[in-house]
Amino acid sequence: MKFYISTTGIKRLTISSAGASKASPATRRISGRTVLPLVLVLALILPFLFVRIAFIVLESATACSSTLDCIGWRFFSGSDESMLREELTRALLEAKDGKVDNNEQGIESFNQLVQEMTLKQHDVKAFAFKTKAMLSRMEHKVQSARQRESIYWHLASHGVPKSLHCLCLKLAEEYAVNAMARSRLPPPEYVSRLSDPSFHHLVLLTDNVLAASVVISSTVEKSANPEKLIFHIVTDKKTYTPMHAWFAIHSIQSAVVEVKGLHQYEWSQEVNVAVKEMLEIHRLIWGKYYKNLKEEDFEYDGEHKRFLEALSPSCLSLMNLLRIYIPELFPDLNKIVFLDDDIVVQHDISSLWELDLNGNVVGAVVNSWDGDNCCPGRKYKDYFNFSEPIISSNFDHNRCAWLYGMNVFDLEAWRRANITETYHHWLKLSQESGLTLWRPGIIPPALIAFEGHVHHIDPLWHVPGLGSRSPEVPRDILEAASVIHFSGPAKPWLEIGFPEVRGLWNKHVDSSNKFVRKCRIMG
Repeated sequence: MKFYISTTGIKRLTISSAGASKASPATRRISGRTVLPLVLVLALILPFLFVRIAFIVLESATACSSTLDCIGWRFFSGSDESMLREELTRALLEAKDGKVDNNEQGIESFNQLVQEMTLKQHDVKAFAFKTKAMLSRMEHKVQSARQRESIYWHLASHGVPKSLHCLCLKLAEEYAVNAMARSRLPPPEYVSRLSDPSFHHLVLLTDNVLAASVVISSTVEKSANPEKLIFHIVTDKKTYTPMHAWFAIHSIQSAVVEVKGLHQYEWSQEVNVAVKEMLEIHRLIWGKYYKNLKEEDFEYDGEHKRFLEALSPSCLSLMNLLRIYIPELFPDLNKIVFLDDDIVVQHDISSLWELDLNGNVVGAVVNSWDGDNCCPGRKYKDYFNFSEPIISSNFDHNRCAWLYGMNVFDLEAWRRANITETYHHWLKLSQESGLTLWRPGIIPPALIAFEGHVHHIDPLWHVPGLGSRSPEVPRDILEAASVIHFSGPAKPWLEIGFPEVRGLWNKHVDSSNKFVRKCRIMG
């Protein structure tokens, strides 16, 4: 056999008998055009055949007594795929119904799984069970990681950022050294307006200076008649000094701002006792709920978030709990708009004071912008324990809860309906029932106290949920909303606030202010 090779490849192949000096007539010549396609075809087919034979050999090692016997009928048979599929399906179904011990140390990665299956030559059933065990352990780890992340996320929401703490300290220092920071709020010439019903009165109960400034600046900026706005800020004793200093130095040109501390109120002994009793019952409900909370309650992703929210320190916040005493805080006012400190006003809200509540006490959003049958917040079943007969016999578990955060209150109707007394009555019933009627927080007893006294207002007056995970409010709804509410743990002044909506709040923070710059407040 002789090869003739040139620089351009194999030209021809001559096959001759041994010792022949000349080519015999039987000599065959194969041209390069025939050899090259043949080589290419073999190059494509041989790897496939090798993989196919290897797969059959591996499979036959457990299914057949003789490898050659299996190869003989399965190599050219098309039924092996359907049989393998049936066998794998059967093994997966058995693994689905079987129990897996997650505490047992096992395979942690796909590479380990392949290595073990190759070395020990397990059958399909063993493969299915080991795969299930591996996925189950991984799923448990992912779920635990998500729960820990949620816990850390909620813990982060409870802290006071260093920047806000810095702002309070700087303002308290300014109050001590700057006479202007101690000037009267409001100025004497505007004191008569504080109880004048012809003006638009807005109430804030807060201990957050920066948040209060955003609420007021956004409301004034969007108001058609800012000169008619009277803001009443109630705060605690520790925040009174910095709150007063801020609004004394940064006076609102058009509106009037009153800052009052709780220590400046002179309530009757009866009211003082009732407030202390209210705080104590709320503390007992929170403590009982915390004590009875088990680790298993955090096992389900849909439940543990609500447990964390129920245990939030805001449930015991004095400024939140005192909402039910607004008529006592402002005995000379008849109609107000209540604003939470985590809202932003985007449009003029002056028409709220002209709103006819039809004899009701509160005007609030009950239905969602997403449809008449959709709740904007939560339902009664998310707050109350309907296993208690006194709850199930008086309330519907599927009823939508009205939104707290931007509300119109007719204080005259409030007093006539004895809302505060009803609130206290149900607090005592909860105490007598073992503190199990509802979850901790201000909303459940308020829903009961205002039952039958709620006037539904248009959903675009108040769009909530911007502080909850993954706010899904469409952009056009956000733009059309008169008030947007950062309800939820992710407040816009925290680092965990959502960047996609934080800008709606940040644009009302005066980043050029010297205190804001010194404390490096995000803006």
